[in-house]
Amino acid sequence: MIKIVVDVFSGDNPADLIKGTADAVGAYPDVKIVMPGDPGLLEAELGKYSFDRDRLEILPAKEIIGNNEVPTVAMRQKKDSSIVRGMTLLKTDPEAQGMISAGSTGAVLCCGIFIVGRIRGIDRPALAPLLPTAGGGHVCLIDCGANADCRPQYLAQFSLLGTSVMKSVYGIENPRVAIVNVGEEDHKGNALVTEATALIKRMPVNFVGNMEAREALSGNYDVLVCDGFVGNVLLKSIEGTARLVSDGILARLGTLVQTGEVMPIAERAVADVMENFDYNSNGGAWLLGCNKPILKIHGAANARTLPNAVGLVRSMILADMVGGITAKLKELGK
Repeated sequence: MIKIVVDVFSGDNPADLIKGTADAVGAYPDVKIVMPGDPGLLEAELGKYSFDRDRLEILPAKEIIGNNEVPTVAMRQKKDSSIVRGMTLLKTDPEAQGMISAGSTGAVLCCGIFIVGRIRGIDRPALAPLLPTAGGGHVCLIDCGANADCRPQYLAQFSLLGTSVMKSVYGIENPRVAIVNVGEEDHKGNALVTEATALIKRMPVNFVGNMEAREALSGNYDVLVCDGFVGNVLLKSIEGTARLVSDGILARLGTLVQTGEVMPIAERAVADVMENFDYNSNGGAWLLGCNKPILKIHGAANARTLPNAVGLVRSMILADMVGGITAKLKELGK
């Protein structure tokens, strides 16, 4: 049985996420879920749904770490928060193999590093969402915000982490790794990119060189490496552009179409495309580099998110991604 900790108590809409968790229990017969949070609230919501209750356990936790709190301070002061209790169980229980949280990104990051701990040889865990690409594939963007200031060796380690997640989750045998840069030519880039490139070339990854941001979703790459500042700007730019283009297409069609017959078709087509950019459909961002798999889902995620998220964590656990990274780092003498 695969035991996964699911923290929905600290999300924006716990009731909806609780429904999604019940759905996830039904979707994966080999998964057992532990939910940290207020037992009264969780029991009341879970009682609305039919699922195998033997495979869902409640871990009492009365507190919530909010998005406006200083993560390091809240982690120390709120020992009974759902994130801290969940991460502590993840660290101490050998049967607990992964965790999903809808809570504060900063708190998830701090608890992942200081409670669950880093993989030996990894200096900085990184946040890595999977983005849709042309042709129906996905690309791993690492880092998207955990480390705004990076050293070259961090980016080299990110290339290994990103490669490992694309192998374990999507079964890509030899993921193509690129570093986000201002041009494809070898001589371009700042000091960080130049030094990181030299280190990545020595890593056991399929490094294919520099990539300009406009090619991020081209489908020509599987892993995009950058520092957290660049990655967050790139991610938010993609999200904003996708919304701008979809809204613009629908608005323009509305002025051109004389009847209402075509608009429902156009709206459905745009909705299907935008579904690929929806965090509710596609899980969340991995916190890669910790001793056990951790997936951060959006605080405003809904019931559809949980079965997808549980499936992603389950895939990573079954592939023993953390063990694979550890083995690679040992080969490198880390």
